[in-house]
Amino acid sequence: MIVIAMTAAIVVIDGWKLYRAQQDIPNLGKFATGGMAWESQTSQELVRNITMLGAIIIMIIAPWFLAERSGTETHWVLIFDALLVIHGGWLVLPKRYAITKDSLWVDGFSVDWNRLWWTGYSGGSSITLQRKGWWRLAPLPLGGSEEDLAAAALRIDAIMIGEWETLTGLLSEE
Repeated sequence: MIVIAMTAAIVVIDGWKLYRAQQDIPNLGKFATGGMAWESQTSQELVRNITMLGAIIIMIIAPWFLAERSGTETHWVLIFDALLVIHGGWLVLPKRYAITKDSLWVDGFSVDWNRLWWTGYSGGSSITLQRKGWWRLAPLPLGGSEEDLAAAALRIDAIMIGEWETLTGLLSEE
């Protein structure tokens, strides 16, 4: 029951954060201050979260091999699986992202730039930043179209090298 309660809490929090992201990032596009907001598509989120979805599939299957030995009743395993399916659904829903001078908005959370590092972007279907202090154990991928990701990478580069004002000056000239 503790595992079910913890899993349910995660599912509810993730659902709430997805809803809040729609409220916190109401407008998409470029900001007058140089930042930007964009929304991904389901196919892009599928690529972004493929490893997490694989882990969820394993977590759905594994309890069935252990339920009889542990004496776990079938309805608890079914509830656990249903919660994991909902969580997997949250992972592939389109997400809203935003970049400002001060923070990155991803998965319904605001993350200060001083808590992140990255090695650049060379094209592709996602940008991955790392959380400082977590080595490679806490990647923070951003999804979206290649056009949105290229524009985001330009802004992230400017932030990381301290050239935000230069970038906003160039963007305002466009």
